[in-house]
Amino acid sequence: MNVVFHGTLIHHLRELFLTKVKTPWRVQRLFEQDPRADLACALADADVLISMNWNAAFPSAPNLKLIQVPGTGYEGIDLAAVPADVAVCNAYGHAEGMAEYTLLGMLAWCHRFYDADRTFREGSWEYSGRMNGPVNEELFGKTLGIVGFGSIGRALAERAKPLGMKVIAINRTRREAPACVDEWIGFDRLDETLPNLDYIVVAAALGPETEGLIGEMQFAKMKPSAVLLNVGRGSIVEEAALYDALKAKRIRGATIDVWYGTYPSKDAPRPAPSRFPFHELDNLYMTPHTSGWTTGMIDRRWTEIADNLDRLARGEPLRNRLN
Repeated sequence: MNVVFHGTLIHHLRELFLTKVKTPWRVQRLFEQDPRADLACALADADVLISMNWNAAFPSAPNLKLIQVPGTGYEGIDLAAVPADVAVCNAYGHAEGMAEYTLLGMLAWCHRFYDADRTFREGSWEYSGRMNGPVNEELFGKTLGIVGFGSIGRALAERAKPLGMKVIAINRTRREAPACVDEWIGFDRLDETLPNLDYIVVAAALGPETEGLIGEMQFAKMKPSAVLLNVGRGSIVEEAALYDALKAKRIRGATIDVWYGTYPSKDAPRPAPSRFPFHELDNLYMTPHTSGWTTGMIDRRWTEIADNLDRLARGEPLRNRLN
């Protein structure tokens, strides 16, 4: 069977895929900028396309049976343009790394880790207890609200609870709370809960219910000492409201890994992440969508992808089908 790897993100992972897949596959690789004729030739006899993108402009793929998204988000897939007999599946494996990133983001605020490192390198002992420096905080006893309780939210809760945090799951769908959660509430109770939270982690998927979920009104309800961390999608938190809240120091700070601009491309390798100068703020840790980019994630995700292609080859039900 034939599979086409399409895109810079996965072009180098052919060998990893071949070590994991158990059924025979012929692999062709193309970049986004390759000639359309090359893509058309590859898709002409492809059984599977592994890509972050699909739309009505793609060349015909008469033998296509599966579009496998090599990630969790599938915003680049126009499901309406996918032929009815073609399955679309996504892949996971990112929750563990993202949970660790989020814990790091909270701990850095507690212990002023980066500020202490920077000033000590400059010769200052100002953060030392021996110099009666500012007293650090602990995660122990703090209240964590996790907005969106899927695989990421659960992985974070399972790690935060043993540190002594009170964990509140805030989710569109109410379910029975697992042992790592103290309270489970719906989005309809978000506003009344925000004043009680020390840390607010956004780990939800983007959709009509979550776009703009946190805006100016929600920031006004947060504690001045609250810290917001967004590892979900940028537009779940309103861009202008986030910038204004940080600049005016209406909250203590934020750790942001997901943004509002376009991603880098060959023609624009350094796009701005936002129309606002977030990089000028001193109460923000900002990273370029790195929270899930770990060795463990790549291994787990490609194990899932290889398993799905094996399932297809054997005529078995597919995992994580979206359509």
